[in-house]
Amino acid sequence: MTLLPPANLGKAKEQLALPIPSSRLLHLVNRFQLSPETVVLFLALIIGGSTGMGVVTFHYLIEFIHDLLLENFMGAIGVWGAWTLACVPTLGGLVVGFMRWRTQDFGPGLSSLIAASDGTEMKRQLRPVTKMLAASVSLGSGASLGPEGPSVEIGANFGMLLSLILQVSQERRRLLLGAGAAAGLAAGFNAPIAGVFFALEVVMGTTSFATSAVSIVLLAAVVAALIAQIGLGAQPAFALPVYEVRSPLELPIYLGLGLGASLVSLVYTQSISLAKACFAGSVPGFNFLGKIPQPIHPIIGGVIIGAVALQFPQILGIGYGTVQAMLQDVEFSLDLLLALLVVKLLMTAISAGSGFVGGLFAPAMFLGASLGSAYAKILPLIIPSISGYMAAPPAYAMVGMAAVLAGSVRAPLTAILMLFELTRDYRIVLPLMAAVSLSVWLVERIKPNANSNSNLQQIGLSELKDEKVEILQQILVEDAMLSCPKTLPASLGVLEAAKEMTRDRTRSALVINEAEQLVGILSLEDLNRTLALWQNSPNSSIESQNNLASQTIIDICTTEILYAWRDEPLSEAFDRMTLRGLHQLPVVAQGNHDLILGLLDREQIALTCELAFTRKAIYGLVNSQ
Repeated sequence: MTLLPPANLGKAKEQLALPIPSSRLLHLVNRFQLSPETVVLFLALIIGGSTGMGVVTFHYLIEFIHDLLLENFMGAIGVWGAWTLACVPTLGGLVVGFMRWRTQDFGPGLSSLIAASDGTEMKRQLRPVTKMLAASVSLGSGASLGPEGPSVEIGANFGMLLSLILQVSQERRRLLLGAGAAAGLAAGFNAPIAGVFFALEVVMGTTSFATSAVSIVLLAAVVAALIAQIGLGAQPAFALPVYEVRSPLELPIYLGLGLGASLVSLVYTQSISLAKACFAGSVPGFNFLGKIPQPIHPIIGGVIIGAVALQFPQILGIGYGTVQAMLQDVEFSLDLLLALLVVKLLMTAISAGSGFVGGLFAPAMFLGASLGSAYAKILPLIIPSISGYMAAPPAYAMVGMAAVLAGSVRAPLTAILMLFELTRDYRIVLPLMAAVSLSVWLVERIKPNANSNSNLQQIGLSELKDEKVEILQQILVEDAMLSCPKTLPASLGVLEAAKEMTRDRTRSALVINEAEQLVGILSLEDLNRTLALWQNSPNSSIESQNNLASQTIIDICTTEILYAWRDEPLSEAFDRMTLRGLHQLPVVAQGNHDLILGLLDREQIALTCELAFTRKAIYGLVNSQ
């Protein structure tokens, strides 16, 4: 671990703009000469404890503001009529708008923190306290959002804060960020296992399931959940009914629910993006909203939410009470369930787009519960004979919650484990897995994730903005390929090939036959695997060397070859590489696969993309001068 030199410590403080006793922490670490692993483990304990206390404080703030506005304030003005309910979200919007006017910014979100952990410069200051206060006012006054987003960001901010103070490596910065996110979700939902998988699946990426990463993230989640249980109680977020299995034939019915959940998830996420674009003034017909100062937007959103709440008060706030009622089989008419599904979706989009602060997990679970309950009521109306094979509506509400949540955040393991932790009933796992997997699969098929963003992150590129995605779509394979790749004859021996590739310091080579036609691709991994096999051979060393000397590279290279074309988009070729776990891809002529034009390599792709971003930035600076 590289600690921050004293000369740069003041600069870090100035960048964070927070009063931090960092010199004492650095002095403590240096004094005891702790190993990097011990330091990170110690920091995980700090992150878990700090996040747990932060989430407990956050929940008490929400409850305090909720009681202040919906009980004390409404008790004072409620005598004027039922219409006064609309004043509560409006007042909340006024306070949030004032905070936006004073601070201009509530700090980076989780996606920005993830990008910063990948090495991207963090342009926005960390303001966890300000964001927590804004989220408390938003949720306490009735904005249709959830507490889990701010809870996760509380932990993520603590993780990023400590990593910046100690100037740890990029890998450990991402690890501490993941530990904070896991702690936030674990404390917010009292679901530590789901918190761990959320961090590993969403924050750190699926390639980070290493033992050390799991242990550190798990420790932070356990500490945070323990503190949250002490402060908020050990009960789960929802008191769920016992799951009922009517028939094994019921499983296909849950697949239908997964199909509906995928559509709701897509409409939900796209509505939020559209609402944000409308308030930014970039959608035709809503250009006037872009001309209104941003601090006024929460007031507009509060007025809309308040007006709708006069007819549908269930959409106010987090909505856990309504979800709990659905799970306890309180009677909701089919018309009301469908109306709540549509209205909650729209109000969540308006809440997020207008500038209220909160998460999207809780609204997604509200939508899933409404969808599942409505689905369980609609099917018997269409097919009356199916009612004998179906469980009660709460079972479908539970599965619908997980399916919509998984499709919205594209985190199937997190959703499955969260509902499993809440129900603590193994029998629900099969329908959960069926509905969740179908929902996420359909969402990925209908709308792939951000034009290969997730794939490009695997080669070290940070989270991409829309403008960067547009640049990537303009890069062709020929811009990134190596035009003179290493070639080796198919008849070359393994030892000779290993010596030649070591001398030329190359990771891969194209294998050609006597007619110089491409017949395979050889990597250092192929060579090392073969050499290790012969080294460990029980035969005598002379016999092993003779057998090895007679083996040629055509025997060990990859002969099932995928190709790339020089004039196709680079993103498409890279998607094929990522799907099959390939590091190289030969570039050939479209009409003649034997004509080698070049070689596409992961490292060269990353370099080409970064250079394209740099050229774009230089061009923008030159034109602005």
